[in-house]
Amino acid sequence: MDLGIAGKTALVCGASKGLGYGCAEALVREGVNVVIVARGAEALEAAAKKLAEAAGASGAAFVKHVAADITTEAGRAAVFALGHDFDIVVTNAGGPPPGDFRNWDREAWIKAVDANMLTPIELIKATVDGMAKRGFGRIVNITSSSVKSPIDILGLSNGARSGLTGFVAGVARTPIAAQGVTINNLLPGSFDTDRLKGTMAGAAQKSGQDFDTVWEARKKNIPARRFGTPAEFGAICAFLCSVQAGYMTGQNVLADGGAYPGTY
Repeated sequence: MDLGIAGKTALVCGASKGLGYGCAEALVREGVNVVIVARGAEALEAAAKKLAEAAGASGAAFVKHVAADITTEAGRAAVFALGHDFDIVVTNAGGPPPGDFRNWDREAWIKAVDANMLTPIELIKATVDGMAKRGFGRIVNITSSSVKSPIDILGLSNGARSGLTGFVAGVARTPIAAQGVTINNLLPGSFDTDRLKGTMAGAAQKSGQDFDTVWEARKKNIPARRFGTPAEFGAICAFLCSVQAGYMTGQNVLADGGAYPGTY
């Protein structure tokens, strides 16, 4: 399927590895020009080199990278120094650490909300009107399956990402929807990433079990009996950015191998 987005320009956050990289790679393979952002300069440069190879094969004009913390004003300024005219924005920031809510002070909560709620809102605010003026825009927020099915040790993430979900539910249905702009949330369940490994290590420590036991038990609780891959997550993201997905907005798209047990 031709997604109809070749030649568009995308900003993909947290794209040096994991789900962010999967999204950037899928977009590049569709001929999309990408600007990738992450804090780790070395990993980001390596990711950019790999993406440039895919860009050469797909006909994308460029792959640019900015080593910056997108959750800070300075980081966003460094990105927008390249321009504001992004057709696609994929927001993504590392999730807050797991733990017991009794141990989280105000600073921990503010940091979580700043990274996982306010930063996506700032990125939307900076780009959405330009998208509407041009008649095309796609914003995909990488959130978490915990928005629908909370995970007890991820309370900081549960709260901050739920706040973003509520915001998007409103803004996606404003007049921008009639101007070709969609805003959707993509909710990953258990994907084979460093983030999952860190969460599982925390769960293993809390339960007193070894890592491999916890890892395999988590797999068995997923109907698909496996963890997702960044590449298949990226493919879903690319579709949400396509011209074919223009009638989908304000949605929470869950990708979790069937783990969520609800009907709705």
